[in-house]
Amino acid sequence: MNFIPEYLGKRIVIKVGTSILASSAGELDISYIKSLVQDIVSLYKLGKEIIIVSSGAIGAGMKKLEMKNRPKTIPLKQACASIGQSYLMHVYENHFQKNGQLVAQVLLTHRELSERKSYINAYNTLSTLIDFKVIPIINENDAIATEELKFGDNDILAALVANLVGADTLIILTDVDGLWNEKEAKIIKVVEEINSTIFNMAQKTSKEITTGGMNTKLTAADIATKCGITTIIANGKIPQILNKIINKQEIGTLFKAKKKPLVGRKRWIAYTLIPAGSIKVDSGAKYVITEKGKSLLPSGITEVHDDFEQGDCIRIIDQEGVEFARGLVNYSSLELKKIKRKKTTQIEEILGYKYYDEVVHRDNLVIVTP
Repeated sequence: MNFIPEYLGKRIVIKVGTSILASSAGELDISYIKSLVQDIVSLYKLGKEIIIVSSGAIGAGMKKLEMKNRPKTIPLKQACASIGQSYLMHVYENHFQKNGQLVAQVLLTHRELSERKSYINAYNTLSTLIDFKVIPIINENDAIATEELKFGDNDILAALVANLVGADTLIILTDVDGLWNEKEAKIIKVVEEINSTIFNMAQKTSKEITTGGMNTKLTAADIATKCGITTIIANGKIPQILNKIINKQEIGTLFKAKKKPLVGRKRWIAYTLIPAGSIKVDSGAKYVITEKGKSLLPSGITEVHDDFEQGDCIRIIDQEGVEFARGLVNYSSLELKKIKRKKTTQIEEILGYKYYDEVVHRDNLVIVTP
């Protein structure tokens, strides 16, 4: 008799990668999709609320256009996605229908999740579909997304969707068995906390029809776990993988959710907003931000990059150029170039006015490094 492990919860986002949906030539593996759908439906019948984030549209389009190598230009990617997306959804819908399950296609871009109104609309749409017992199948809208708006990989999209819908668990199905510990020559079963040591274990994949590797999946897991969402990376080619996970078999790598996840506002700042620029700070500023939980003051700023306005989301980088935090800025880039390295008492003298002492207040600032 099946039992439901407590860590899975009720609402589950399942990310399906191109590497398991398609053959090495890029053609959709119909028999695999049939088996996957049956696995998902069996999970759904156990009372789970399922949201699917599926790759495969570009790969399917490549096959239709008889392309052997993944397109490198945005217009060509968009053309492949336009052709492949309808075919991919047709295959999904056909097999879900045979199992008596309704599905709906939802296409998203980063812009739609970074703007408050469209973010709420996306949430309302997905919630309504779930209420009506429909399984949403989500993909990045590659047909219209431009490079600066792209998630970069559907692993990241899956993590953001999991955050959006308040998922309990994110399951990333890929073509590897989990996170590999090369030193000990084995798969890591449980990761308590994602840190630099864990990221160093990631091995990038090099495939003709895929974009992500283990590093991207770890980034997605890092986002999800910091939002309080348990994450599992497992080999989607294992027969009935989801049922095996449900039955708490030791398959894949489980990343434990943070016991004290980021609050909603800081999740929004850290993972959903599109940064408009960056600020480089000295080691002292980095220390008080990361170790003391303090705000960023103008005296700690050494460089200002790009053009941004008051209220924009910006990256905060260290002297090596590595991002360690991001937040909502209280001054424009033009203003900051005038007051960087200055004391707060000098702001009004230099600008002729002063909004705040803080460039980024700690309430609007999030540490983003593992």
